[in-house]
Amino acid sequence: MRKLASFSLLLVLLLLAACSGEAGASQESKADQTEPPERSETSEQPEKEKEVDVVVEEEPEEEEVTFDNVYPLTGEPTNEEVDHRVVSVMVNNHTKARPQSGLSQADVVYEVLAEGQITRFLALYHSELPEMIGPVRSARPYYMELAAGFDALYTYHGASTNINRHIAGSGIDYLDGAAYDRNGWLFERSSERRPPHDSYFLTNGIDRAVEQQGYAAETTTPSLPFKEDITPQGTRADDVQVTYYDREGVSYSYDESSGQYLRSSDGEKSFDEANGERIALDNVFIVRTGHSIIDNVGRRDVDLTSGGEAYLLQKGMIQEIQWKSVDGRILPYKDGQPLSFTPGQTWVNIIQGSTRVDVTN
Repeated sequence: MRKLASFSLLLVLLLLAACSGEAGASQESKADQTEPPERSETSEQPEKEKEVDVVVEEEPEEEEVTFDNVYPLTGEPTNEEVDHRVVSVMVNNHTKARPQSGLSQADVVYEVLAEGQITRFLALYHSELPEMIGPVRSARPYYMELAAGFDALYTYHGASTNINRHIAGSGIDYLDGAAYDRNGWLFERSSERRPPHDSYFLTNGIDRAVEQQGYAAETTTPSLPFKEDITPQGTRADDVQVTYYDREGVSYSYDESSGQYLRSSDGEKSFDEANGERIALDNVFIVRTGHSIIDNVGRRDVDLTSGGEAYLLQKGMIQEIQWKSVDGRILPYKDGQPLSFTPGQTWVNIIQGSTRVDVTN
């Protein structure tokens, strides 16, 4: 009996040990399943930053600006039509007529002695045309000759009987303010000025007047000689004084910032009354020629054909040159070769032999 009991006890112990072993194995298996896996060497490396392609947009190239035409009296490019007539106007320069209206917009201005010691202007308009120009003054034959060189419409207010006959017989197209005085659409009188310094030309009436007179409204105007980026020759000229008489002096002061000459008359700065602009020029052309007195009033005859001594002011420099009359136009020459104007506005002072030209550097 003891042997059987012992055997039974042994059997029970063996069964318990077996169960215990299976339980341990089961626990180890669960432990193996829950333990996190070891990191691989690659997983321990920090993640590389992703490369991003940066797209740089190229700025579009600027298109080259092109122009269809060039204004013949300024040399400046434009897309406007340029086949309209040049309009020339006799502008008063008496001290009681200053400041004048419309001169800042003139392409070319000729300044010549009229009678006595007083100069008068012939202003040529083509690239711009102000609404009002003046005061307008009477005609002289040599101003008419200057206008004819551009086939310009010659506009003035009054003249002697002989001069009116001369103009009418010349073949030039003209408008005499005396025929339109106070009509309100071509000429008007200013209440702020006293006669004969009160007549103003109203340009809005040009088309109507041209049609009434049967004049051509369109024409081809040959260009003055222009050249971009001129390197002026000669000597430095910061201030230039032109003294017609002791009572009549014109001066030009060079403005470095604009590259232009600023005009003054009798020591006072020249402004345009209509817009307040200073009279500023890209070219100043001083022409010396013969003058003669032809009547007891002091009217003159001025030689516009023989050529002779001249001065050209451009970009702060003055050079002594010559002038020639070519197809009725006064043009600059040096040693027989033509010179060019720089594009922009031009003022031409026609002076007599005794007129002084003083230069200050």
